[in-house]
Amino acid sequence: MTLVFKQILTQQTMIIYNVTINIDESVHEQWLNWMQTKHIKEMLNTGCFKSARLVKVLVDEDMGGVTYSVQYFAENQAALDDYKNNHAPLLRSEGLQLFADKMLTFRTDLEIISEHE
Repeated sequence: MTLVFKQILTQQTMIIYNVTINIDESVHEQWLNWMQTKHIKEMLNTGCFKSARLVKVLVDEDMGGVTYSVQYFAENQAALDDYKNNHAPLLRSEGLQLFADKMLTFRTDLEIISEHE
């Protein structure tokens, strides 16, 4: 067992809050700018997440649009629960107001089991 793997096993289990978004090409640039300059910062400012990663999904969608995954890293399940209970409704509402039917979103909670380098 490597030292890196041992260190991860002794740490508290981190949770990834993964949000997958398909955004219509007509608002793609506006959405991407909003995510990078405003929304992700607001998510991190809740104090519930340690970091975030925005990635593009490399697939041609039959329904069109561009698909992204945003991964927010929480220290533990309690931090994610805090976000969902106290911050999610407000932070989700702005995206719905701005992009309405031009955005399709689904969310997945993931538990990190191990990481290897």
